[in-house]
This record gives sequence, C-alpha cells and structure tokens, in this order.
Amino acid sequence: MKYVLIGPTYPYRGGISHYTTLLYHHLKAAHEVKLFSFKRQYPAFLFPGRTDKDPSRAPLRADCEYLLDPSNPLTWLETFRRIKAERPDTLILQWWVPYWALTFASLAFLVRKFTPIKVLFICHNVLPHEESAIDRFSAKMTLGQGHWFIVQSQKDLLDLQGLLPQAEVRKTALPIYDAFQAEIMDAAQAKKSLGLDGPVILFFGFVRKYKGLKYLIQAMPEVLRSVGARLLIVGEFWEDKKPYLQLIEELGIAQAVIIVDRYVPNEEVGLYFSAADVVVLPYVDATQSAIVSLAYAFDRPVITTAVGGLPEVVRDGETGFIVPPRDSQALAAAVVRYFKGNCASRFAANIKRQKNDLSWEGLVRLIEDFS
Repeated sequence: MKYVLIGPTYPYRGGISHYTTLLYHHLKAAHEVKLFSFKRQYPAFLFPGRTDKDPSRAPLRADCEYLLDPSNPLTWLETFRRIKAERPDTLILQWWVPYWALTFASLAFLVRKFTPIKVLFICHNVLPHEESAIDRFSAKMTLGQGHWFIVQSQKDLLDLQGLLPQAEVRKTALPIYDAFQAEIMDAAQAKKSLGLDGPVILFFGFVRKYKGLKYLIQAMPEVLRSVGARLLIVGEFWEDKKPYLQLIEELGIAQAVIIVDRYVPNEEVGLYFSAADVVVLPYVDATQSAIVSLAYAFDRPVITTAVGGLPEVVRDGETGFIVPPRDSQALAAAVVRYFKGNCASRFAANIKRQKNDLSWEGLVRLIEDFS
C-alpha cells in the first residue's frame, strides 16, 4: 500500500510530533510512505509555550517535505497537488486541535472531490479539553471530510460518534513511546545525577489547568506524613506559575518539591523517568496521554485519575492506581499505598506484559485493515 502522512515532525516538538515521526517509521517498514509537514505551525500569539521548536541534540527525524502553512491557502493547493501526484491509496491526517480545521477540511475536501484517495483521520483529541460551540462546528466540518477514523480512547469514540453517527471508526490504545529507551539509566544513578535520594514522584509534561497539578501538590503534605518522598515537576508551564509556587509555600512543602520549568529534550527524558519510582497524572480532563506511554516505555507504574481514556491503559491495582479526579485525599492515599505496599516490581512486571497490546505494529495493522 501507499500512504501520504501529514502531521508535525522535527523540528517541531511535543507528543504529536513524536507520534507522527514514530508512525512514519513503523508504517514505512511495510509500505511506501510520503511524509508532508508544516512550513510553520501556530502564530506566536496563539502558542503559549516559549517556542514550538525541538531543542534536542538527538531529535526524532523522518524524511519529510515541509509544504503546509495554515496562514497561506496557496500552500494548501500545492499540498493537494503533491498528494494527487503521489497517488497514494490513503491520506492520513493527524487531528488534535481545531486550529487546523480550515486547512485540513479544505485539503480533505479537495482529495475527496477530485481523487479516488481515501482520507483517514487519526484523532488525538476529537474535541479540545475546554471545548466551545465553534470547536464542535470546526471538528464536525473537518472530520466530516474523512472516510475512516482511528481514535485512541472511549471518550474520543463517543465524541466522534456524537458528531458523525455513521463514521467508520476503530479504537486502539496509544502505542508505547519507545524511542527513548536508549536513555534508560540505573535508578540510583539517575537520582544521584539529579541530587535526589529516596522515593521520587514524577509529574511530567506541559503544565496546563486540565492536568490537575494543584491536586497533586495538595496531596503532598499527607504523602510526606507517611513517605519521605520528593515531588519532581518537570515541564514547561503553559499558565501562570505563581499560584503553584504560592500553594507550595502555603503548604510548607517547598523542601520536597523540585520544579524544572522547561521543555525536556529527548536526551534527558530517560534521566527523569529513570529517577522516578512512580509517575502521577492528576488530570481533571483527558482523552489519553502520551505520558502514560512514556512511563510504560521505562516500566514505570502510573497513578492517575478516572477521566477520559486513562483507565483504559492504566489497570487499577496492576500497573498503577486509579483515583477520582479533583480528590487530593484519594490521590495521597494511592501514593502512600503504592510505596507502603511495595508495588513497584509487581506493577513493572505487569507493564512489561501489557506492552504487547500497545505496539506501533498493532496501529499499523489497524491502518491496513481499512484498506
């Protein structure tokens, strides 16, 4: 089969960029694949981070042509012309935010109207975490141009069926982000490199309101009464950091909290996950999360909340614990239970067994099944 894949890749950073790149390599192992990406992504005033470029010395790369500019419709026409000339069996589009609605809707419409090529959307978020009526309209307009869909959580499946009841859709789990396994370190060595010892709790990724970091911070006093743990917060703040710092000070836990407020390049990912005893995702809203896939790549158990697709990949009492969202007491109890119950080795063994169900090859087979 022949595919054209469109999505972000290096030099752009973040989970969707890594996903596109990893999918390209695994799909290319069995098929002919052309990857088209963006000349630029978001205007600066729409992007909350410091930069959308990947600072890694060892980035994930793919053979790629940079064609699309969301602010220039002429590039949409040029991209359509290139797709038509390539004559793939299927065009694969990554869908994650409504910002791309007009670009992708136009591109998919042209492909459907003037070629026999099928359009497959891989949906990371059918609807954004803080959706509005215009977001629903944009998603329905864009996804309505697709022939086939892959979603990666039950929430996204229901959201898609709510927008497009007749959609031909398959559900799978987010594959393991295994590209960083070469960076695995001995846990004691990783902790020493970071100036840490004892139990380490890791919160990793961009800090945004829906990720519920404040509930984890609020849980820490109770955790510290039972476990001499350190909380490692690693990721760029996409909102005001001051309320978090004030909360840490008010709770008197500053000595137990380390904040690394920046995007972590690829070569450092292994350091933080190797140092962690458990990864905590206190989200108040979610579809799925690449942080779970990263944690599992390093055999690290996960404590998370019962939102979105997170309980579909974190098996309560087997690979981690599931707690209600917005419940600091339940979160604290789960963390204490994890450490006091010596769960690490048992959960890690279960994660190793579960990895077979979270492979990129499985995603490729799902894509092939549509053809």
